Amino acid sequence: MDPEDLVREHTVYACVMGSRAFGLATEDSDTDRRGVFLAPTPLFWGFEKPPTHVDGPADEQFSWELERFCVLALRGNPNVLECLHSPLVEHVDATGRELLSLREAFLSRRAHETFVRYALGQRRKLEADVRRHGAPRWKHAMHLLRLLGSCRDLLRTGRLVIEAGEQREPLLAVRRGEVPWAEVERRMNRLGEEADAALAGSPLPAGPDGARVEDFLVRARRTSALTG
Repeated sequence: MDPEDLVREHTVYACVMGSRAFGLATEDSDTDRRGVFLAPTPLFWGFEKPPTHVDGPADEQFSWELERFCVLALRGNPNVLECLHSPLVEHVDATGRELLSLREAFLSRRAHETFVRYALGQRRKLEADVRRHGAPRWKHAMHLLRLLGSCRDLLRTGRLVIEAGEQREPLLAVRRGEVPWAEVERRMNRLGEEADAALAGSPLPAGPDGARVEDFLVRARRTSALTG
């Protein structure tokens, strides 16, 4: 089966991500679409397996096969976890609804490590831009601040909220380059320290509920085998 046909015919969940989902869109913002498809179980029986992810078929569209998506979410991958919490859902079927019902099963204190590690990698890129060009990519700086704030609040409350909310205007000011880099660094440091402080008393469990997620995946595979 053509990889793009897997997305067209077997998507269980699709949403809009990026600036539009974060409440930070401007007139020139792209529409980033993310999704999850369930490859028919018989495709796994031969030597050639279905892809773990697919680019397309539309521009700015990326989808994961269900198993790969669950593995990444259990590991606390920030981009994948945030997909489950997009306010802009474009498609969901019965399997997708059950996936969404498992959102809390994926969340754990591991998010502190994965979100902060990802943030550190992005910050190094921004610092490299400052050294080379005298200024960071302001859009990326804005998104990094949003991510750090989301991580802190997740650890504090046990809930992952990706929308900027009342931080929209301060974050857009960063995107416009109206906030000095030194102040952006100060905010990043503060958010990182607050996330560290929230870890010990976080209501999140130490690890995700992998058994619950695996049960869901096995049932989805079995249903696909019986019907497809």
